[in-house]
Amino acid sequence: MDITLVLVHKKPELGTGKQRLAAQFGTELTFRIAQALLACALEDAIEWPDSVVLAPAEPYDTDWMQELTNSFSRDFTVVPQIEGNLGQRLNALDQKLRSQGLKHLVYIGSDAPGLTTEDYDTAREALNHYNVALMPAIDGGVVLMANRVAWPDLSALPWSTEQLGAALVRKCQMDIHPVHILHKSYDIDEPQDFLRLVNRLTADDRPSRRTLHKLAVEIASTQKTGHNLSHA
Repeated sequence: MDITLVLVHKKPELGTGKQRLAAQFGTELTFRIAQALLACALEDAIEWPDSVVLAPAEPYDTDWMQELTNSFSRDFTVVPQIEGNLGQRLNALDQKLRSQGLKHLVYIGSDAPGLTTEDYDTAREALNHYNVALMPAIDGGVVLMANRVAWPDLSALPWSTEQLGAALVRKCQMDIHPVHILHKSYDIDEPQDFLRLVNRLTADDRPSRRTLHKLAVEIASTQKTGHNLSHA
């Protein structure tokens, strides 16, 4: 059974995205963080055993993503998102992928470096028995979404809030049960989420995680001393 990994992401750009991080770390450091986070997600995509879809936020990012992945050791399919809130984007993306014959899908973002091979294996296994598998985020969001039937209408869910995870579970249980809830993990939304990587990634030996950990240590050190590396 082919299970497709779908990486939903934005192109890292100065002054765009992760504004809660930028408020504390500045735009240049936040740009470096976004690049390092995306590298971790792409690291997982390279290791994925089946097909992989890269879904950049904007159609004009397609060429950038194809150039970025040209040197990788495997092929990817690039399918850009449409406009709209995240629920609308996911619904449209899911419908398009299913029209192309893809049935079993695992969706991740580019801000969950804590995801492990074991997490992915658990999600893949869950799709043998459940229509949906969801990995909640500690902060109330969601880290991973897997489905073997089309998503219900996700447009009205409270995206980017602490209520999202519970609302998503309720919606799926109501419309496309059975639903399996995986163990909680974390994503990077707030400055403290990022600074916790100093401890969370200490023993992670994956190359992109080592780079991200080094950046977290560097930024944590500047936070203690008050020195702003974004201007160094």
